[in-house]
Amino acid sequence: MTTFDEKLLQCRNEIDEIDQQLVDLLAKRRKVTSRVGELKSQVGMPIFAPQREVQLLQKLRNQAKQANVSEQLIEDIFRRIMRDSYSSQDEQGYQCINPKAGKVVVIGGHGQLGQVFVDLFTRTGYDVSVMGRNDWDNAQSFFAGASLVIVSVPINVTKQIIDSLSGLPNDCILADITSIKSVPLQAMLNAHNGPVVGLHPMFGPDVQGFIKQTIIVCHGRGEAKYQWLLDQFSVWGANNFVVSAKEHDDAMAMVQVMRHFSTASYGYHLMEENVDLKQLLAMSSPIYRLELAMVGRLFAQDPALYADIIFSNPDNVVMMKRYAERFLTLLSAVEKNDKTAFINTFNQVANWFGDDAQNFLIESKSMLEKTSENK
Repeated sequence: MTTFDEKLLQCRNEIDEIDQQLVDLLAKRRKVTSRVGELKSQVGMPIFAPQREVQLLQKLRNQAKQANVSEQLIEDIFRRIMRDSYSSQDEQGYQCINPKAGKVVVIGGHGQLGQVFVDLFTRTGYDVSVMGRNDWDNAQSFFAGASLVIVSVPINVTKQIIDSLSGLPNDCILADITSIKSVPLQAMLNAHNGPVVGLHPMFGPDVQGFIKQTIIVCHGRGEAKYQWLLDQFSVWGANNFVVSAKEHDDAMAMVQVMRHFSTASYGYHLMEENVDLKQLLAMSSPIYRLELAMVGRLFAQDPALYADIIFSNPDNVVMMKRYAERFLTLLSAVEKNDKTAFINTFNQVANWFGDDAQNFLIESKSMLEKTSENK
């Protein structure tokens, strides 16, 4: 008679064999996606095809349902597989949209974010020069023959650097990649008579490429002359999102300034309360672990960067004061034990979010499930 241990071992051996087949199939799939990358690079087709991804995921969910397999499981697995596919296509290189372009100069290209742009322009076949703080005496030799100059320096010196620019070729594109836009864009328009565009990459220097990343575009002057640059971003897989400089800065007051300031304040509070982080993590559900992770992530990075973002605009102070007033309004309801006032405010906010609240609930559930797996 076959024992329990023998039956269990047989099942495990079958699982191991299936797992090996899955690994072999994934390796085979990656070779095919690499060929796809080669084909796309030849014609300048973007690596990321949103419509194709949506269609493929829906097809896979339907197949999973017919096979009595969790649709969410299949979607999760294939989203991860597709991320790897994009990576394999990235390794094949990209089509150079403007092979006749002259030199690309990245001022501050030795910095972390600047290096990301330098790497992609170089791998795509452009002639790239990196200009550092010790190169200003030779600035004119750097700018000679330049078709694109990108300013990639800390916020607090961006305007100063732009104001000091001179001698750029008339048809040279001048761009910045700073997280504020109104002041740098106007400074570039004043400093250069040629094409000007303000850019804000909505990602940090830890990205491997531009696939599925957003770059905010604020038009300045000569849009037709820098369209090739935006097309190159698209080929690299980025989503170009166009807004005015004012719209950008107003939105960043919410997206960046408020979030960073709130996170910094919460971290400061945790320190002053001298909480036991290990104990707090051990008792936390996935959502609280994720929140703590986001707080800790902030304090693992350059404080000057976040200080520059928060201090970049005096109007940010007015916004943060309004935030503090609303915090105190809710706190007052708690202090007075006025649950009705709190619930009424809660419902007002819920109505304002509308259907997005439910959508965020579903999206966050998926994220939290992944957080639980990594615990």
